[in-house]
Amino acid sequence: MTDKRREDGFGRRLTRFARVSAGLTGVAARGAGRALTGTRVVSVENAADLTAVLGNLRGPVMKVAQFVATVPGVLPQEIAAELMTLQTSAPPMGPAFVRRRMAAELGKDWEKKFKSFSREAAAAASLGQVHRAVAKDGSALACKLQYPDMAAAVDSDIRQFKAALRLQRGFDSTIDTREIGTEIAARLSEELDYVREAAHMRLYAVMLADRDDISVPEPVAALSSRRLLTMSWLDGRPIGEFEKAPLAQRNRISTALFKAWWRPFARYGIIHGDPHLGNYAVRADDGINLLDYGCVRTFKPEFVAGVIGLYRALAKNDDALAAKSYRAWGFAKVTPELVEVMNMWARFIFNPLLDDRVRVVDDGFPAAEYGMRQANDVHARLKSLGGIKPPREFVFMDRAAIGLGGALMRLGARLNFHKMFEEEIADFDVHALASRQRAAFDHAQVPMPEGL
Repeated sequence: MTDKRREDGFGRRLTRFARVSAGLTGVAARGAGRALTGTRVVSVENAADLTAVLGNLRGPVMKVAQFVATVPGVLPQEIAAELMTLQTSAPPMGPAFVRRRMAAELGKDWEKKFKSFSREAAAAASLGQVHRAVAKDGSALACKLQYPDMAAAVDSDIRQFKAALRLQRGFDSTIDTREIGTEIAARLSEELDYVREAAHMRLYAVMLADRDDISVPEPVAALSSRRLLTMSWLDGRPIGEFEKAPLAQRNRISTALFKAWWRPFARYGIIHGDPHLGNYAVRADDGINLLDYGCVRTFKPEFVAGVIGLYRALAKNDDALAAKSYRAWGFAKVTPELVEVMNMWARFIFNPLLDDRVRVVDDGFPAAEYGMRQANDVHARLKSLGGIKPPREFVFMDRAAIGLGGALMRLGARLNFHKMFEEEIADFDVHALASRQRAAFDHAQVPMPEGL
């Protein structure tokens, strides 16, 4: 790399650092001002300020905030609850940007490779924006174009994130967040690679081939690159538009959501690590389109066995099986006292799956307080035991489970989640899962991740 390129890269990271720091400093200053007038620094108002700042910054920083918000006790409950609602609201880049970026990815004659291409963004996300296009054969396409300098943004945000975790550990060492930082940094870096995302798309098409209520777009390799992902366009409406739809309709949508997440995990050891509502759209028949595949995590079959084993341990109040399951997750020094405390959090997460009846996810919990009180209790108990170091595998499992639960809460689905989960794990076997996992990767022509 030349000195000029190094300087440019450093300059972009410095600019990103300044933008994020300035935004967060403004939140802190307003919080201090509220404190002087008698209002708590940690408050709903400050949490709203924080989400506004993060939501208007392109890049992964808002995703980092959401991930951390799912770990019990790392953030105050007011901040954590607000961050879980965070969605990107950054305005899309204009036509001049689109022209330059498309030329950089497909060449100067890029427009001739399409029958038509809309330079106005149809949607904007954290790392890129989506444009509608029509292929030469007349088929509808979606083109996801990465924003400029995202590598610098990711690098800057990860650096600040790890620095923040170091500060957090200095204030409160109850949750050792080092593995959390390593895992989130690895997954966010992967999201920059649209070739990898296209591979995940092919993988999900294989895993969900027998689900008529779930659609997966088909990537178009000839019109894609590491920073441009072209795929088939799937018609659908935002899930948020269905929050007041008839219950039967919401239940159909929610069933598809549940299956789209749990089936790949229970049968193939793969999860969609970012299941917020913006990553789905509702088809005319109440099926769903699964739209984003940047954050996908593959687990060893033994880890999946640990998750299912923990579910069964909680159902039978079997602490010995629970301890075995936590070890399979990667937790060290699993004492009886630690099992008791960790089961408090696990029961909260697994509660809808353990309860064999038709219910809403947050049955008995006020929606605004869902999980926060339990998280604080778990944190206090862990502190009394000397703290804990969550393994890397815990991070996205926890984040995704809470994200899926939040989506189902928003829809107000009334379903027997226990019955649906039992259907997915009825024939679970570690060796069978390992075989299916290898077959799925082979069929999708995707290399198996290292370490599996």
